Amino acid sequence: MTSVEIDPEFENLLIYLRQSRGFDFTGYKRSTLMRRVHKRMQSLSIDSFGDYLDYLEVDSEEFNYLFNAILINITAFFRDSSAWEYLAEQILPNLIKNKESSDQIRIWSAGCASGEEAYTLAMLMAEMLGTDEFRQRVKIYATDIDEDALNQARQAMYSAKDVQAVPDELRQKYFEILGNYYIFRSDLRRSVIFGRHDLLQDAPISRLDLLVSRNTMMYFNSETQGRILARFHFALNDTGYLFLGKAEMLSMHSRLFTPLDLKNRIFAKALSVNVRERLLGMGNSADDESSSHFSRHLRLRDMGFDTSPIAQVVIDNSGTLILVNEQARTLFALSSKDLARPFQDLELSYRPVELRSLIEQAYAERRPITLTNVERYLSNTESQYLDVRITPLQETDTSFLGVSITFHDVTPYIKLQEALQRSQQDLETTNEELQSTNEELETTNEELQSTNEELETTNEELQSTNEELETMNEELQSTNEELQTINNELSERTAELNRTNIFLISILKSLQTGIVVIDNNFNILIWNYMVEDLWGLRTDEVLTKSIFVLDIGLPIEQLRSLIRDSLSGKKQFQEIILNATNRRGRQIKCYLAITPLLDISIQGAVLMMVDIDKVNSMISTQEIEKRQQQE
Repeated sequence: MTSVEIDPEFENLLIYLRQSRGFDFTGYKRSTLMRRVHKRMQSLSIDSFGDYLDYLEVDSEEFNYLFNAILINITAFFRDSSAWEYLAEQILPNLIKNKESSDQIRIWSAGCASGEEAYTLAMLMAEMLGTDEFRQRVKIYATDIDEDALNQARQAMYSAKDVQAVPDELRQKYFEILGNYYIFRSDLRRSVIFGRHDLLQDAPISRLDLLVSRNTMMYFNSETQGRILARFHFALNDTGYLFLGKAEMLSMHSRLFTPLDLKNRIFAKALSVNVRERLLGMGNSADDESSSHFSRHLRLRDMGFDTSPIAQVVIDNSGTLILVNEQARTLFALSSKDLARPFQDLELSYRPVELRSLIEQAYAERRPITLTNVERYLSNTESQYLDVRITPLQETDTSFLGVSITFHDVTPYIKLQEALQRSQQDLETTNEELQSTNEELETTNEELQSTNEELETTNEELQSTNEELETMNEELQSTNEELQTINNELSERTAELNRTNIFLISILKSLQTGIVVIDNNFNILIWNYMVEDLWGLRTDEVLTKSIFVLDIGLPIEQLRSLIRDSLSGKKQFQEIILNATNRRGRQIKCYLAITPLLDISIQGAVLMMVDIDKVNSMISTQEIEKRQQQE
């Protein structure tokens, strides 16, 4: 491969980008990188890299245009369809088969750009597991260095042209149409986690079952590719798979991965790689002795951290759990599986104390935060007390690498202090009680003498009370007999009243005349079946209602003065004929007679009403029958 001549001005530009914006492009292929920067410079009519650096210092918005020119985001759904078919038919079934039914499946899409390949993975896994199990078990971490591309990926909104490569069945099942756009299903989108990640500077996501990085490394030089692949090797589980793009090969780094299908660029993690080789690759060092020295120091540091008598965890600045020592694992039931998990997903982040806000406070104030005597409930009866210290881990350039949190168990001291306080209080109480007891003892002796005399008097009173109780018992027996007699009389009167009611109801039913009884407030008390037939309202619909609110064919308002005269006792009998409309809608002449309802006083009024035409018809019919019988 032809080497590219180093341009000092261009290298100064790369250093400036790294220091001012945190983008480290020094590992990219110089030919490709220079070509893209030149293209941006030509659009601004700038000739030299030095002049362009001056332009960046003046115009801060130019950074966005430059990064968009460098970070070309080329991706698509099911790009290189044959490779995806092999992945779906051969790799993913084995991946699922090697996992327990309750185990999580972790996938990383590195260099995800606008998210098409991450959502392609989501569709394939959802098809194999079903949507419910997919939501429970699968986590797809999709990362890129370009924030604009990540924002587009989070929206999951694509044009019809973008989703053209998605099979119709999957498109209908996993996309919702909004206007001219296709939006990936929101319930499955929660399992796809997007975040900014620099493959060279940020720690790799660990415990992966599948790592997809398609045509991302082809922009880096050979040395940088080796460092990235060493990180990928570290990130994968022993049974994990690596899925690369067609433009990428591992010929120079074959010791890290074993090819499963070279045509489709699918590799398995090589298990023969030792720790030294991986550290050398990740540390980018060619010196065996220094790498071994670094490895020994790393193991020594880990052993010292792990054997610390105080529980300690370390979280990086992106909120990921990085280190947990033995004491912390035992204290909070953590395991190696929790490493590289987001700290906010762990119970430790909010119990026994809300740590996330305290971490932010430590970052903001740039100082350690200490909490004392934090109570932690172990069970319904047992508690533990911890001194918690949150210490920000700061580099010399004032940026933060993360935070260290220690948990010092002070339960024995707290319990000892509480026991001491209780003992002092018990001692003071005992002295006071002893003095009080002596005084009470003297008083008690005097009271006992007085009580003895009172007992003798009480005994005499009890004998007298017993005699009174016997007399009261006899009176109660007599009262009980009287109550029994009254109860029998009430039963007889109730039976008589029931017979009277039955008799009255029989009379009302036998009458061929409508009878309505109202109280002094015009509320209906009786509404017999003839009135039901006449006006079409049932008894249960009118009882306790005012007669003047009824909607029937009888002009009730014309009766108001007549009813008032009956209720006031002015008139004992009144009658009137009114034009009305019966329940069948036929015009009739209704005869009404109104009389007061008398008890000791007037309790209401009785309204008798009849259809005159019906009565006349009945009379005529009876006369005809009588004549027929005579003939």
